[in-house]
Amino acid sequence: MKDGILVVNKPEGLSSAAVVGRLKRALKVKKIGHTGTLDPFATGVLLIAVQKATRISRFFLDGSKGYRARVTLGVETDTYDCTGEVVFKADHDVLKRITPEDIRQVVSKFHGPQDQVAPAYSALKHEGQPLYKLARQGKIIQKPPRRIEIYSICASVPEKDDAGLPVFSLDVHCSGGTYIRSLAYDIGKALGCGAHLSGLCRTRSSQFAIEQATELAELEDMDREDIESRMVTMADALTDLPAVVVDEKIKNRIRHGQRLPINEAGQVTADAQVKGQAPVRILDQEGGLLALVEPDKQGRTYNYCCVFIT
Repeated sequence: MKDGILVVNKPEGLSSAAVVGRLKRALKVKKIGHTGTLDPFATGVLLIAVQKATRISRFFLDGSKGYRARVTLGVETDTYDCTGEVVFKADHDVLKRITPEDIRQVVSKFHGPQDQVAPAYSALKHEGQPLYKLARQGKIIQKPPRRIEIYSICASVPEKDDAGLPVFSLDVHCSGGTYIRSLAYDIGKALGCGAHLSGLCRTRSSQFAIEQATELAELEDMDREDIESRMVTMADALTDLPAVVVDEKIKNRIRHGQRLPINEAGQVTADAQVKGQAPVRILDQEGGLLALVEPDKQGRTYNYCCVFIT
């Protein structure tokens, strides 16, 4: 099986770990994992790293994300989403006074950099334990706020759900680490009526859009060759990172783990210079990923992050 990234459209009702488990059986590989959790009730883009690509998983965690969320006003839950226990219900008169313009104005205030508190029911850890496990034991731990950024956010005109509660869609483009459940909760607080996340689809993860995703069941029905044809190579999966194309001399130096002076490695691609990002992809003449490196503090030598050449 090749090394690379599979872009999967996660179905509702499965945990991210369960998706990994099913693909591990289908692909018959030992090394496989996801690059960022989606809650079981959520759907959408889940990046699956296969074989050596598991070593680049961390480079997707902080990548930007896109979501189409469904927010229900008037009800708060302990998990901030539709899977939790109801802890607050707004009076009907309060909900009647909230207009579409109120929603639009409040939502627009969440655009830009901000501090966000993660839900107590989340995968963040406290003293080695996931917060959701502690919360289920009655130990509610609130982590310090984290800096996030909402690049764009837009709300639809609200409708009524089957219970008569106002519901609207929310399109969000945000930094990695943003909790859409917390965003829904905070919007409800700002409106004075409470809210929870009642649906979620991840529409984008880093450079990958949902239009590129393959259904899990479809992948399970494919043969090995067809699955491999859907995989994105490690070099192509990290095109947001700058790149240096090296010759055989530098390739051999990398193979033996030798020091890699920046001025000898080669010219960073023009596009990458504009982005000004690190780490840097080291590519061979055919475009294969040899290593990921980072400049040292003096900007003289590349330090190795991951080496893939043998």
